[in-house]
Amino acid sequence: MAIQISNSVVLNDNEVEWQFIRSSGAGGQHVNKVSTAAQLIFDINASSLPQFYKDKLLAKSDHRITQSGKIIIKCQQSRSQEMNREQALAQFIELVQSAGRVAKKRVATKATYGSQQRRLEHKKQRGATKALRQGKPQV
Repeated sequence: MAIQISNSVVLNDNEVEWQFIRSSGAGGQHVNKVSTAAQLIFDINASSLPQFYKDKLLAKSDHRITQSGKIIIKCQQSRSQEMNREQALAQFIELVQSAGRVAKKRVATKATYGSQQRRLEHKKQRGATKALRQGKPQV
């Protein structure tokens, strides 16, 4: 089975390593004896991702990406191992897809003449209000 990232990018299942560990936190006896938490480990540098994706992922400041270039996603929301696996995979796909999105270039605009005049008028009114507070009280 392959992991579909985009129309042109597909990853093999063997590039993703899975570990199933015990969930942390409260939950009673069930949590202490069943390994339901899913941990996805993906090595960015050793993967078949295009270089563009690799560079973008390594440049991202995300707590799930380690210094050594590995993505580690731990999911333990559900009591089911399969549900946790699906959620971790969905988070992984979303993370890789976010690296593929190119941000729209911002076009700088100039403030209109009317907005500049309104701003200056408001500043004058505010200054006048504060100036009235500066007078000494009359005895």
